[in-house]
Amino acid sequence: MTSESRPAGQSIRRGKAMTWLSRVFELNHAGLNWPRAVAFLDAALVPMFVFWVIGHEVYLLSALFGLLLAALADPGGGYGRRAYYTSVFALVGAGVTALAFGIGSEAWGWLVLASFGVTLAAGLAAAFGVRRFVNALLLNTWFVVAIGFESGIDADAHVTSYVWAQVLSWAGGAALWITVTFLWWLLRGRTDQSKPFSELPGDTSRRKLTRPLILFAVIRAVAIAGAVALAFGLDLSYGSWIPIAAMIAMKPRLEQAALASAQRLAGALIGSIVAALLLWVTANESGLKLFAVHRGLEMVALVLLMHGALTRFWNYALYSAAIAAGALILVGLPQPSDNAAEGYRVLWTLCGVGIGLSVMLLAGLLAKRTAKTPSPQA
Repeated sequence: MTSESRPAGQSIRRGKAMTWLSRVFELNHAGLNWPRAVAFLDAALVPMFVFWVIGHEVYLLSALFGLLLAALADPGGGYGRRAYYTSVFALVGAGVTALAFGIGSEAWGWLVLASFGVTLAAGLAAAFGVRRFVNALLLNTWFVVAIGFESGIDADAHVTSYVWAQVLSWAGGAALWITVTFLWWLLRGRTDQSKPFSELPGDTSRRKLTRPLILFAVIRAVAIAGAVALAFGLDLSYGSWIPIAAMIAMKPRLEQAALASAQRLAGALIGSIVAALLLWVTANESGLKLFAVHRGLEMVALVLLMHGALTRFWNYALYSAAIAAGALILVGLPQPSDNAAEGYRVLWTLCGVGIGLSVMLLAGLLAKRTAKTPSPQA
């Protein structure tokens, strides 16, 4: 190869990389949804203020995720239908919350087994329609976040958390969204409303679980169980960031486009690094200053979750980054921060993103193999 052809080849590869990055972070300016973001922020300020007043901020994470995921699961339409489906989702979510906080401080083997079971069940929920599959994935993500949070507060002797109170906080957040939609329904003259997150699929038709889809669900479950085993089996400091980052970065379904998968990976990495840097602010702080910094970071996490509601259809990578950063800030606040802690958090984030990338590559190979295999009808 001549010296002239080598720079030319490097320029072509660099150009392709820049083109791909521009696609990953391409903005859809029509996708910003300010009313949805403001509605979530207004509602989320209620549990935040309540827990600040009563001094039990340890339950804020459950309340905010109950509120956010109930909004994501809201099917739209007539209010009776919306209230029914959101209530069923909240009830299932309460069970997932009870399981996560009930076993979060137990031996790591139980965490691995439960993570495998919940992730596998979420993957197989595709048989009940795309909409229910998406809802199952939301609860799957919450389960992984919750066990990471519970393991962190269990290690802190100064923080007390009760399972029943976490479940009640989750249910309260979901009930708050149902109340908000009821008031909005009355203000709009009792007319039917569209889905708050119209980008999410609404198809509830049953579908057949093919062998590749089942295999991919098993691969995802094994990957999350392995991440949990790595984090808790080895008793890694701040190891809960591994399964959380892996879940956020991981490809949720076999048919997901490569672009969306890359956006999830980029968002998980960016959000985790942003969370680690913000948690660094608490290093070497104590007393009233540490208290004030914690309250400020809780507000930052709330604003980040609001930006997740805002940017869901603006750019998927930035949406994933906002959700990841908000969740990890709330998970990391009960744990002490210093230079070593932030180094571990970034390192475990890279490990989690690496697990997500591995699953994405396996899914790509599985999808290609499925495409090459002739159908029974053929």
